Amino acid sequence: MRDFAEHALDLLLKHDMAGFAGLWAEDGVLEFPFAGPGYPKRVEGRDAIREYLRDYPNLLDIREVTAKTVHETADPGVVVVEFTVAGVVVASRKPYELSYIAVITVEDGRIRHYRDYWSPLAAAKVLGGELTAAFGG
Repeated sequence: MRDFAEHALDLLLKHDMAGFAGLWAEDGVLEFPFAGPGYPKRVEGRDAIREYLRDYPNLLDIREVTAKTVHETADPGVVVVEFTVAGVVVASRKPYELSYIAVITVEDGRIRHYRDYWSPLAAAKVLGGELTAAFGG
């Protein structure tokens, strides 16, 4: 699972959102437990996840992972990844840094469920409100 998590982060750094979305099972789920009003709480299915993530590199230019801890769990199909990414907001060219915790469940080599614990409000502040327009649907 550690290698799987490393590969997923590498795809993000390469801005390969199609490849990142391709890690999901056809009926996999991307969930945002801390989503605020106007933000999606769930995205279901690989195609919907691919569409959701498609424009992410046009919003944020992620340049490095500044911190990363991978926690393997008692369940060999579940990994918890704490990470911080840094880069630049594409529209404003302002620096961007935000921390995430992801609980990832993998089955048959594909993500079945990805719970993304991040702060949409912190991201919106960094992006000047652009996050709502980009990912709010």
